[in-house]
This record gives sequence, C-alpha cells and structure tokens, in this order.
Amino acid sequence: MKFTDGFWQRRPGVEALYAREAYRLTERDGALHVLAPTREIQARGNVLNLAALEVTVAPVAEGVIRVRIDHHRGARRSPGFALAADADFTGQVDIAEEAGTVTAGRLRAVVTAGAPWSLEFFDGDTRLTGSGEKGPGHMMLGADAAVTAEPAGETGVAPDGRAPARAYTHEQLDLGVGEVVYGLGERFGPLVKNGQSVDIWNADGGTSSEQAYKNIPFYLTNRGYGVLVNHPEHVSFEVGSETVERVQFSVPGQSLEYLVFAGPTPREVIDRYTALLGRPASVPAWSYGLWLSTSFTTDYDEATVNSFVDGMRERDIPLSVFHFDCFWMREFEWTNLTWDERTFPDPAGMLQRLHDKDLKVCAWINPYIAQASDLFEEGLANDYFVKNRDGSVWQWDLWVAGMALVDFTNPAAREWFQERLRGLLQQGVDALKTDFGERIPTDVVYFDGSDPQVMHNLYTQLYNDAVFEVLKQERGEGEAVLFARSATAGGQQFPVHWGGDNTSTYPSMAETLRGGLSLAASGFGYWSHDIGGFEGTPDPGVFKRWVAFGLLSSHSRLHGSDSYRVPWAFDDEAVAITRQFAHLKNTLMPYLLTAGADAAATGVSVARPMFFEFPDDPAVTYLDRQYMLGSDLLVAPVMSADGVVDFYLPTGTWTSLLTGERVEGGRWVRESHGFDSLPLYVRPGAIIPRGSRSDRPDYDYLDGLTLDVYPTDEAIHASVDVVTVDGRRVTFEVSGQGHSASASAVDSHPAPSVTVHR
Repeated sequence: MKFTDGFWQRRPGVEALYAREAYRLTERDGALHVLAPTREIQARGNVLNLAALEVTVAPVAEGVIRVRIDHHRGARRSPGFALAADADFTGQVDIAEEAGTVTAGRLRAVVTAGAPWSLEFFDGDTRLTGSGEKGPGHMMLGADAAVTAEPAGETGVAPDGRAPARAYTHEQLDLGVGEVVYGLGERFGPLVKNGQSVDIWNADGGTSSEQAYKNIPFYLTNRGYGVLVNHPEHVSFEVGSETVERVQFSVPGQSLEYLVFAGPTPREVIDRYTALLGRPASVPAWSYGLWLSTSFTTDYDEATVNSFVDGMRERDIPLSVFHFDCFWMREFEWTNLTWDERTFPDPAGMLQRLHDKDLKVCAWINPYIAQASDLFEEGLANDYFVKNRDGSVWQWDLWVAGMALVDFTNPAAREWFQERLRGLLQQGVDALKTDFGERIPTDVVYFDGSDPQVMHNLYTQLYNDAVFEVLKQERGEGEAVLFARSATAGGQQFPVHWGGDNTSTYPSMAETLRGGLSLAASGFGYWSHDIGGFEGTPDPGVFKRWVAFGLLSSHSRLHGSDSYRVPWAFDDEAVAITRQFAHLKNTLMPYLLTAGADAAATGVSVARPMFFEFPDDPAVTYLDRQYMLGSDLLVAPVMSADGVVDFYLPTGTWTSLLTGERVEGGRWVRESHGFDSLPLYVRPGAIIPRGSRSDRPDYDYLDGLTLDVYPTDEAIHASVDVVTVDGRRVTFEVSGQGHSASASAVDSHPAPSVTVHR
C-alpha cells in the first residue's frame, strides 16, 4: 500500500506521523523502550500537542529480535501468530548516552539516541538492515474531509472483503545495493520480489494471478536475514516499489510488530524462523509415491476407479495413493462427509478393496457446509457456524448453494467437525485433501469474539490444524497427511500443501514452480502441484514434461478439472514416461525421505531455490526455472515444446544422474531433451543413497542400499545419513581413493555397496 507521492510529498488525504528522534531510552522487563516524538524536540514547549510513537525492541531467541511500534497502546492489538517461547534464552539490553543496544546472541539491534531516527540490525559486525528517517510511521487517511478514496494500491471493501481503514502503522527497512527479497508465501510472479506490491490476503485466484492461496508475511533476503510481520490480518508490502531502496510493510491500526531473524545463510534464517513458527511435521514414506485422482468434474464410480488402479498396475506404473475428489459426496451437499450411495453403495467395502491392492486412500473435504447437507441442520441447531452481526448464520451461494462456514473458534464446533472426519477415517480413508479455506468473509462474528479481519487469513490455520489433529489421533504421529491448498504463517506444521488451480500450459508450469520456490522461501518443507495442470486438458507434450517435473517434486499427484489424468489418455509414450520417472523416484527414496526428515528438523524444504545451497554465487540470485531437490540434486524442468532448456550449473564437475555425462559448471548450459529426459544433475562430491526397489516408496532402504559417490578432486572421506521408513537415522562413513571406496555403518547395520562415479 502506497502513502507517498514521490519522495517528498504525500498522497492526497494522507497525514503522516514519523518517528523523528529517539528522545528517551529506558529498559523495562528485559526490553528497550524508546519514546520517539514525531518532531524533533528543541525546546520544552515542543512536547505539547504532539504525537509520539513508542518503539519497543526485545530479544526473543538466539538470533531473533522483536520490534513493536505503537501509536496508541490502548487501541486494539493484533493477536499475532502463535510463537514458541524459548524459556532458556536470555538476551541483553544495554543503554549508554549515545545509543541503546539489544543483543540476542549473534544478532544486535542498535537505536541511536537523538535525531534523526536510527534503528540498525547487525549480525556480529556486519550491518544487515535498518530503519531510518520515515521508517516507523503512523498514517491517517482521509485527513482532508474532501478526500474519501484510499491511496492507490488499496482496493477497499468490494473485491476482497477488507473493511476500510483510516489509520495504518508502517515500517521501512532499507535494502543494500544488490539486495533482493524472497518469500511472502506461495506467489506465482517473479521469485525475486523487488519492485512488487504484495498484499498478504488469502484468495482463490488461481496460479496465473497476483493473488495467492498461501500468504505469509515473512521474507528473507540474500544479505543473510529474514523478517516476519507478526500480524495474521492484512499486511501490505511495498518491496522496493514505493521507496525503491526500502521494504515497506504496513498494517491497519495503531500498532505494528515485526521480528528480525539472523542467518547468515538462508538455511539458518529458515531454521530460526520455523523454530518459532513451527516445524513441518514428518510425513510417511508412502506419501512420496505417486497419487492418482478421479479429477474434479469427471464421472466416476468404483468400476472407473478400479479401471484406473488396475490400468496403472498393468502398465507397471507404481501407485501409492488414490484420491477421491468432490463428487464422492452427493452434489449440492458438500461438505456432508457421506459417500453418495447412488455411486458408492458399499464405501467401506470399496476402501478395503483398495487397501487390498496396497493403496492408501485420500478424500476431498472443505470447511463449507451446504444448506442441503444433513450437517447443516446440526450446525444450525448447535450454533456451529460463523454468524452475521445480527446473529443470523452467514451464508452465500458462491461454490455451493447456501453454504455456511464452520466456526473453528468454537471448541464444540471443532470437535463436531472432527468427529465426522473420525468416522470417515475409521471407515478406511487414510488422508484428507483440505481444499479451500480462503473465501472467508470479514463482516461476520466469531464464537470467541475474534476480529474477522484477523480471521480472514488465520481461518485456514484453525481449519487445517483441526483436520491434522484428528489424522494424528487416528493414524498416529508421522502418519498424518493433508493435501492442503490454503495456509498462513505456521501452516507448514500441517503438510502437505499443493499449488492450487493452474492451467495446462508451459507458462503455467513455470508459474507453478515459482510458487513452490517462493513457498520454500517461506518455511514450508514439502510441496506438490497438479501434474499436467488443473484447468483444461494438456497436450501430450505438456503432460509428459510435467510428469518428469512432478515426479521430481517432494510429492506427486496426477489431477485435473474436467478430464482424467491417467497417462494412457494421452499416448503410449506418456505411459512410458510416467513409468520411468515413478520408478526413478522410488529408487531415490532413501535420499528423499532423509531430505524430508531434515525438513522436519530445520524447516528447510525438500525442493528449494538455488540460493539456499549456493548463497555466495551471484549467478543464482534470480533463478526460478530450476531448483535443488535436497542438497545434491539439481533439477531443471523442460518447459518448451522443442525440448530446449537453459540452466545454470554452479562451479565444479556435475554429473547427469540419467546418463552419467559430466559437465563443468560455473556457467550456463543449453541442452535439448527428449520426453524421457531432463537436466537432472548431481552436485560435485555428493553421495546419493539409492534404494534397491522401484515398485514402491516405502520399503527397507537398508536392504540392498547403494551409495553413489560422485566426482571430486580429493580423496573420499565423508559421512552420509539415511532415514528409514520407521524413522531411524543411520549414518555411514565412506572412504576411498580413485575409483574405489567402501562404507561402514556407525552402528551395527550392514555396510551398503558403494559405486564411485569418476
């Protein structure tokens, strides 16, 4: 949201109150409190009829500092996100004549006394960023009675439900030369956010729009730090787009809170961030296998489902999960959590028959209760729905007729919804696709009195948390799996998330990848997408290229809108490609499940942007058409009809996993690939654990395990971890010289075979 008219002027109707100086610095309750008048105090009379901001700077955890800016502290405050407390951490506050300093381990914040306003953040002796003149500010809109419009960039009430605000609080943190910004959730535009205006406001806008299903008010930069704006409600970012040398963030109301996270690497920033906001949960090995869906509006019954499942088996395409989309329930009754008896007269028997074929089963749900559903009467009678201000139930007809919204702030409503899910799980469903959660009104009343502006983005957190909890209760820790579309900060605790409604084109394939990389830079550990695209039907070329990409993601699902995504619907080559990459992924499971365990431990995603692994290589700064799968595999999906792909290899000798060809890095490479291939390169010196089975993702990885050692100029001496299906972490020591090497387990496990690729 923009408030200024160029560097000197303000937009019409905007009155700005900026912190002009640090007038008084005090320590209280382990924090630095700064009184910051909105003009310089040069005489005693200057203190009269003057607004002042109060800025509080506090250590939170090792490498984390919180800043709070208040205009009127008695006004409504945002509840913020749920942050984990570190009871063992103690920071330090020091006040001297010239400055106040807050220390949180390696991260320091320094407020310089007097004018002009200056708040700076340091990692050791390295300055990260700072808030200077016109940084902390309180903006009042409509100060000129003749001006009633919002500033440009604020869309008001109509399209997105935001109530008009007449007061905003903002901060600006400076950007250094060459500094770029990543994150802010699953965004489908450029990976680097510089120059963009970004509204943190969940919306169902598809992948081809500026809107996002998963909005996260957190960003990190290539200068070794991250920033979380601790507000679940609407946050507006101007990333070098209003003041081009700063990131500005603003929220409605009288106060703003943000946290700064030290690195110095992107991986360390994410580690600190997810330590406070929540780690991604571990997900089971079977979930990494191929998922197949009925698709959305297609016709299906048990015979159709069996034809798909048996067709995959007959064609030797390993399948792990079958997903039933919306029409497993009767039309007009979503969500009633009851199988449509006309199509599925024996659901429990059908689910058992699918289990007998060694498949897991996923079912689609959402938090909207249609008026025709039998759940609607129950919810209405027990006050389980979000209400209008007059006490009536909020309803509309967009999506399903007369739908109401489960009020998850009501413990009884949450338990009621969970009990209906529990019955479905006890019937035999293994996983749940939690669709929607973005179309949340703001002119409503919640059971616990929550601010509806806050709840618009936060609703999905309560929704996914409720579903994930019942999955854990019924399936056990480590076995719970969602397939969720919407999220906010902290949503990474409830995996897996998929990328929403894309189209069946090469450009949409590229925007889908950008969304996944942006989500990875926001603390989410796993990610999937609709292989082939959701809207429309891909031509065979798009489908085959997308299959390779999809099966080299952490999670892989074939799903569409009005057409099936079984590979034989395209051509025989599509069958062969799906078979090839499904088998390949299963052999890589010892490597992938270990990367997933690391994601659960640190928050660093399985599929991640290049700058996560090569933060000191300036050539990777803007790369958004390739990624690292774990630490050691580079993937560059082919997104062109002619098979030509340009990608960058960092310094060293890289080896194609598919062909064994060695390519010198430190340069751009152009290759042409058939449908059965793509750039899939192993990092120099990497050791890739490979499994002995390709028919399924969940097997004994230690039985027949091979450690593939890739070229390095030095003698081989390294350790490699393998996480097993039951969660054990086994470490192997690998040593050798030239073309031979051997491995030994740190404990009593048998030694795997070792292959040295020279």
